[in-house]
Amino acid sequence: MTSLSRLERTPLSVLDLAHVRQDGTTAEAFRNTIDLVQHVERWGYKRFWLAEHHNISGVASAATSVLISYVADHTKTIRVGSGGIMLPNHAPLVIAEQFGTLEALYPGRIDLGLGRAPGGDQAAARALRRDLRAGEDFPALVEELRRYLGPKRPGAMVTAYPGVGSNVPIWLLGSSLFSAALAAEMGLPFAFASHFAPEQLLAALDLYRRSFRPSETLDRPYAMAGVPVIAAETDEEAWRLATTPQQMFLNLIRNRPGPMPPPVDGPEKLDWNEFERAAVESRFGAAAVGSRERVRERLELFLAETRVDELMVVTAVYDYAARLRSYEMVAEMAHHPTDENLSVGTPSTRESSEAAQV
Repeated sequence: MTSLSRLERTPLSVLDLAHVRQDGTTAEAFRNTIDLVQHVERWGYKRFWLAEHHNISGVASAATSVLISYVADHTKTIRVGSGGIMLPNHAPLVIAEQFGTLEALYPGRIDLGLGRAPGGDQAAARALRRDLRAGEDFPALVEELRRYLGPKRPGAMVTAYPGVGSNVPIWLLGSSLFSAALAAEMGLPFAFASHFAPEQLLAALDLYRRSFRPSETLDRPYAMAGVPVIAAETDEEAWRLATTPQQMFLNLIRNRPGPMPPPVDGPEKLDWNEFERAAVESRFGAAAVGSRERVRERLELFLAETRVDELMVVTAVYDYAARLRSYEMVAEMAHHPTDENLSVGTPSTRESSEAAQV
């Protein structure tokens, strides 16, 4: 009997931003989100997370809690959550009420991933009435939120209805050492944003594991990493598709974010200078791009280097059918069956249709 590879042993999940294509619409982006989650649910993916972003015309997931409800309502077993809610933008009581509501509507299927960035530029942060220093209070905000979602406290002046006693699983998200240290201190699962900022991935994972304190949530550390994945029939086709996220990174670097652009014939066709190319390549450093065998090889290497417990796959390409096929190919590589084990909550040692039209 042959042993399973790392990829075959590792749960796969999906991060979606409901990208709006050039010449596309928000409604189209939402239709694709629903079609995608229904497919990946059948293919055995464990979670489907949506991210809070603001003031970016190519991203339609700003009202994250609303979209989570929409996605959960169109699925049956896959866990749905935030990757993440930018907590300093919100009063913890409001998030407790929103996610307490979601947990009541879709019991046992909701995740609450939290980040401390604004999820947009400073103009958006000011429009959100956000104190630009609020990230410094992130640990206190997380603790306040945990209290609202935990058991009812005698004498508490404020209680989240709904929310109290729901114990919605909380994850901390980050792209630096800060959230890794905080997740370790609080005994929470940790997700690193290596899909756009891979530089400190290994250092953050090492800090998280070394500093981890067991809690009522977890006996031992549980880490997930975001990975850009573009699988296609050939390396050439995959790299052509990859020019879409490369252009998106380039536009962010130039402070000109916008709708998802169509691919060009290859990276050599991109109008960038040396500095910009290096910056884009650094953000794409954890990516697995290519044919089936090349992507499998890259993911196996990534898992061997990081030893993460779960992969959050991010595939942002212009053509929806190609995006869907990439997720399908990754599921085939991992040979993941759909079973009850893929619907569990926060990890603990205690215890389709045709592709949407494009």
